[in-house]
Amino acid sequence: MTHKALMNWSGGKDSALSLYHALKDPNLSVETLLTSVNDSFKRISMHGVREELLQQQAQNIGKPLVTLRLPETVSMEEYQQKMAETLDPLLSQGITHSIFGDIFLEDLRKHREERLAQQGITGVFPIWKRDSMELLEEFWSLGFQTIVVSVNGNLLDKSFCGRILDKDFVNDLPPNIDPCGENGEFHTFVFKAPYFSQEIKFEIGETVDKTYEYKDAALNMHRTTYYFTDLIPL
Repeated sequence: MTHKALMNWSGGKDSALSLYHALKDPNLSVETLLTSVNDSFKRISMHGVREELLQQQAQNIGKPLVTLRLPETVSMEEYQQKMAETLDPLLSQGITHSIFGDIFLEDLRKHREERLAQQGITGVFPIWKRDSMELLEEFWSLGFQTIVVSVNGNLLDKSFCGRILDKDFVNDLPPNIDPCGENGEFHTFVFKAPYFSQEIKFEIGETVDKTYEYKDAALNMHRTTYYFTDLIPL
C-alpha cells in the first residue's frame, strides 16, 4: 500500500537527503512540501533564507509547497494552533505520513511523534541513527551541494557562515561539533540536488548577527548569537 506523505522541508541538507530516500520508497507518495516561514521577513524560519529561494527549490523538485506562516515571535500554543490549521487541508487530501530529516535527537523525535499521533499521522525518519559522516559522504556522492547560511555563534566562529559544506569545511570544525550540525550548530541551503530540474543560482550577500535571549526551566537567562548569511537570488 502506498501512503500519501508530506515532506517537512527546511531547505537544508538533512531534509534534502531524507526526501531523496522518501522519493525512492515504494510505500510513500510524497505529495507536498511543508516549510515554516517567518511571515514578517518572508524568510525560512531558523535558516533565514529568502522565500524566493525556497520557492525555487519547490519548483525544481516539482512538488507543491505549503508554508506555515509564523510571526517573528510565537508561543508554543500559537505554533500548535497554526500548525493544525495548516495541516487540516492536507489531511483532508489523504495525507497520512509526515517525513522528517532528524538524525539522532531522541527527545525531538518523541515530541514529533506524540504531536502527529494526536492527528492520526505517522512520522517517517529516513536517515534516523545513521552516522553523520556517512550521511555527508552519501550526500556528496549523489551530487548534492549546499551552503551554510546560519551558524550558532556560541559554538562556531562567524567565518563558517557563507561557506560551502564540503570536506574542507568539516575538517575545519572544532572536535565537539557534529559534522551534520544536528545539534543546531549550523543550518544549510541546498542549491543542487539529483532531483532538481536545475541548479539554483544566487549571490552571497552580507553576514549579519542576531542575539536571542531566553529563560530555561530554572528561569536562568541565556543568550545565543546567530550569524546569518544572506543569499540573493539571480
